Amino acid sequence: MGVDKCMYIVNSLYSNFKNDNKESQYYFRMTKKDFDFGHAFGIEIERQDLIEGEVVRIERDSINKISNKEEKVKELLDLVYRNKVSPIHLVDILGEYVDRYVSDFNI
Repeated sequence: MGVDKCMYIVNSLYSNFKNDNKESQYYFRMTKKDFDFGHAFGIEIERQDLIEGEVVRIERDSINKISNKEEKVKELLDLVYRNKVSPIHLVDILGEYVDRYVSDFNI
């Protein structure tokens, strides 16, 4: 089993939504993590809810090892960004893709 190394942010997208007195800031990040047998790209989504400029809640979820093919994961990053996917629904939306892309790691 390989030892995990540092994770880097490769790409980052941002969205901001206002609804009455609440503002939500979304951060969509593509990450790269190196490990003994190569590297893997993943996705992290973070939502910060603000009221009157103060952060009142943070939700975050990630899937760290989706594929070792950067372009595939970039397409998924665009998908979650365009559809404004909440961190709560990240696994629901990308689960099928992750299941299909696991074969990318076969060497």
